[in-house]
Amino acid sequence: CRCRFAKVLPVMRATELAHVLLGQSLKAGHWTVDATVGNGHDTLWLARRVGPSGRVFGFDVQAAALAVAAERVRGLEQATLIHAGHERMAECLPAEAKGRLAAVMFNLGYLPGAPKEIITHTETTLAALGQTVDWLAIGGCATVVSYPGHAGGAAEADAVQAFALALPARFAVSRHQRINSVGPAPQLIVIERVS
Repeated sequence: CRCRFAKVLPVMRATELAHVLLGQSLKAGHWTVDATVGNGHDTLWLARRVGPSGRVFGFDVQAAALAVAAERVRGLEQATLIHAGHERMAECLPAEAKGRLAAVMFNLGYLPGAPKEIITHTETTLAALGQTVDWLAIGGCATVVSYPGHAGGAAEADAVQAFALALPARFAVSRHQRINSVGPAPQLIVIERVS
């Protein structure tokens, strides 16, 4: 970009913006969740941010995705990968994580390079978000990147936005999306527990 604001406001992908926003508050020792591990990029990023004294719990339904992610986070004892859907967070997380999560990241849709028939589903995503807001620490944030351009993606993105808009005042919600994209642009919803 050649505009004069490029260094202040660079054009970035929704996933990169989620990292920037969470990176402002994540510290060593924080507990976090990667609700959609995929290839493990967010899991690795979270593990590096929270360090050996923190915790990252990663969820995915695809064993192949978890195998790739396990290689990516090899040697990082703070990362725990769980072969389960994100809607099982409350069941699978240790009880002491409730009210302690500093960040929960969702990157919805399908696993790049895998069959596009295996996607996240609105029902399970909403169930996971309901658990997320119950388990966030005060000051904790959830980021949800959704992709309205694939089959089922628009309905899921709309449902995530409706869920976020209906949250009570103890949560601050923002939405980020490129508005002049040729096709449906990915959307980032940020949910912060403020009280």
